[in-house]
Amino acid sequence: MADALSVIPASVLRNLSDKLYEKRKNAALDIEGIVKQLAAAGDHDKITAVINLLTTEFTYSPQANHRKGGLIGLAAATVGLTSEAAQHLEQIVPPVLNSFSDQDSRVRYYACEALYNIAKVVRGDFIVFFNQIFDALCKLSADSDANVQSAAHLLDRLVKDIVTESDQFSIEEFIPLLRERMNVLNPYVRQFLVGWITVLDSVPDIDMLGFLPDFLDGLFNMLSDSSHEIRQQADSALSEFLQEIKNSPSVDYGRMAEILVQRASSPDEFTRLTAITWINEFVKLGGDQLVPYYADILGAILPCISDKEEKIRVVARETNDELRAIKADPAEGFDIGSILSIARSELSSEWEATRIEALHWISTLLNRHRPEVLTYLDDIFDTLLKALSDSSDEVVLLVLEVHACIAKDPQHFRELVVFLVNKFRVDNSLLKKRGALIIRQLCVLLDAERVYRELSTILEGEADLDFACIMVQALNLILLTASELSGLRDLLKQSLVNPSGKDLFVCLYASWCHSPMAIISLCLLAQTYQHASSVIQSLVEEDINVKFLVQLDKLIRLLETPIFAYLRLQLLEPGRYIWLLKALYGLLMLLPQQSAAFKILRTRLKAVPSYSFNSEQLKRTSSGNPHSQMLNRMPSGQQITEDGDLNQDFSNLSLQNGINFASTLQLFEHMQRQHRMHSKSQSISRNSSISQSQLQRLDETRPTSQVPDVSRPPSRSTRRGPGQLQL
Repeated sequence: MADALSVIPASVLRNLSDKLYEKRKNAALDIEGIVKQLAAAGDHDKITAVINLLTTEFTYSPQANHRKGGLIGLAAATVGLTSEAAQHLEQIVPPVLNSFSDQDSRVRYYACEALYNIAKVVRGDFIVFFNQIFDALCKLSADSDANVQSAAHLLDRLVKDIVTESDQFSIEEFIPLLRERMNVLNPYVRQFLVGWITVLDSVPDIDMLGFLPDFLDGLFNMLSDSSHEIRQQADSALSEFLQEIKNSPSVDYGRMAEILVQRASSPDEFTRLTAITWINEFVKLGGDQLVPYYADILGAILPCISDKEEKIRVVARETNDELRAIKADPAEGFDIGSILSIARSELSSEWEATRIEALHWISTLLNRHRPEVLTYLDDIFDTLLKALSDSSDEVVLLVLEVHACIAKDPQHFRELVVFLVNKFRVDNSLLKKRGALIIRQLCVLLDAERVYRELSTILEGEADLDFACIMVQALNLILLTASELSGLRDLLKQSLVNPSGKDLFVCLYASWCHSPMAIISLCLLAQTYQHASSVIQSLVEEDINVKFLVQLDKLIRLLETPIFAYLRLQLLEPGRYIWLLKALYGLLMLLPQQSAAFKILRTRLKAVPSYSFNSEQLKRTSSGNPHSQMLNRMPSGQQITEDGDLNQDFSNLSLQNGINFASTLQLFEHMQRQHRMHSKSQSISRNSSISQSQLQRLDETRPTSQVPDVSRPPSRSTRRGPGQLQL
C-alpha cells in the first residue's frame, strides 16, 4: 500500500472518493495515466499495489462514494494497462463482480459501467470469468432500478459479442450453470436466458443441440409464462432447435423424450401442443433409439387424444397412428408388458376416445405378438372384463373383439363366459341394457353355437334360480330375434332330422327348462310341436303367473314376425301339423280373453283353412271351424309323429332322432318343481318378515298398562310366563 501511496498523490485519492462524479472521473483519468507509466516501465509490483489500494480502500469501503470511486479507478487502471491487463484480471474483476450485489443502486450501476470498460479492453481474456459474469448479469437483469437494468443490458450485449468471437469459451462448463438458472420464474431473467441460448446456438463452433436435454425442460416451462413476449421467444428457440434436430444425423432422443412425455400432460394448452408436436417428430425421426421409450410416449399420447383443444387431438391421433404402425421387435427392446400396462391404465380414463385407442393397442399387440401378450394376461384380463360394463357401446364392442381374440384358447373362452354370467347376475341392469349387444357380438366373433352351448352349460347348474330364469329368457329372446343367430335358428329347425341340430336342441333344453316360455319357444323353433303341446299341458296353476303371461304375450307377437313365417305357412296344412295346432290352441287357452295377445292368436287361428281335413273330420266338427274338435278326433289307425305327419307307426312315440322326449319332459317338470318350491320359500320368508315387522310396530304402539279383556279369546301370538296373565 505504501508503494501505491507513493505513486498516487493524496489529492487524486481525495477526488476519487468525492461525491461529485466529475471529480471522480478526473481522478480516474489521473490513475489511468499513472498506471500507463508504470506499465511502460514494467513495474508490475507497483501496479499490483495500486490495484490492491483501489480494492481494499475503495471498492470494499463502507462509504458509497468510495466504492463508486474504486470501481471507476479499477476500470481506469485496466485501460492504462491495455494489452498487459490480462495478468492483473484476477485482482481487478472479483471486486467489480462483488459490487453487482451492492445495496446502493448507483454502485451497481457503476459496477456495470466499470466491467463494460474492462471487457472492452481485455476482450477474449475476459472469458475465464464468464460463468461469474453470467451469473451476475442474470441477477442484474431483474434489478429493481431501471438504470441498472439498462447498464446491465449494454454490458450483456458486449459480453455476447466477446463470446461469439472467442475460441476459448467452454460450453461444457457453462451448461450446469444454465441448467440451474432455467428454473427461475422472473420474466426478466427468463428473457435473459432465452437470449443467451439463442446467441450461443447461432455460433457454429458451439454445439448447443448436444446439450439440449439439459435445458429443454426449462424452455418448455417458459411456454406457459404470463408474458406473451417470453412465450414467443421460447417458442421461437424451440422451433429452431426442432429444425436442427430434423437436419442432424445424431440426436439424443431418449433423454428429450422423457422431458416431452412429462410436458405433454402440462395444464397449459400451448405447452401440451408443443410437446405433442415434438413427440410426433420424434416418432418419425427417432427410429430404434425411441423403442425403449414407446410405453412412456404412448402414455403421453393417449390422454391427448381426448384433449379439449382440437389441434392437440389431431396431432395426438396422427402420432398414435404412426407409433402403432411401427412394427417393433421385443428383441430390440420393445417392452410389451409396459405398453399393455399403459393401455390397461388408460382403460380407466374418463374419456371415451382414449379408452377406444387403448383397446386398439391391446388388439394390435395381440395380433402381432400373441404369445408374449398372453404371458401378461393375468395383469390385464380383469380390467378387460370390467370394461364390458363401459358406458360406451363402441368401447364394449372393442372389448369384445379383444376378448374374442384372447378366447381362441378354450380356457380363456370359458373364463370369459363365466365372468359374463357372473357379471349379469350381480348387475341386472347390465343384462337389460347391454346383454343383447354383448351376446350378439360374441356370437359374431366366436361362433354363435359355441357361445350358446357354453352359456347353456353354465346356466344348467345355476344356483340362483331367479337369475337363471331371467338369463334364459334374455338368451331365448336374442335367439329368436337377432339376425346374427339366423344360422343357429336354421340348425335348430332341423333338430328332428339333423344330428347337429338334435345335439344343440338337447344342450339348450337343459338350461331352457328354467323358463316355461323359453322351452315352448325352443320347441316351436325346433318344430317339436308334440313336445311343445306336452310342455303346455304339464303347466300347473303356480306356473301361470303375471311373469309367465308377459313372456307369453311376447311370444305371440314374435309368432307374427318373419322369423316364424315357416310356422304360419305350416298352418296351411293343419291335417299334417295337428300338434302345432294343438300347441297354439293350448297357448290360446292360457291367455286372458281381454288381452291383445289372445286376439292376435285367435285371429291367426281363424285364418287356418279347413280344406285339408277329410269329409269324416268335417262331419265330426260341431261348428264352422273344423279345428274345435279335431284335436281329439283323428281317424282310426292313424298316428301323428312329432312334426304332425299322418299314417306312421308310432310305436316309439317318446324317442325320435335320438331325442328322448319323455325324459326331457321329466327334466322340465323337475326344474319347474324346483322353481315352485323356491317361490314358495321366498313367499313364506317375505310373509314372515312382514308379520314380524307388524308385531314390532304393534308392540311399539301398545300402552304400557292395559286392563285384561276376559271376554276376548287369547291371541296365538302371546305367551304366558310364570306368574303372568295371558292378555
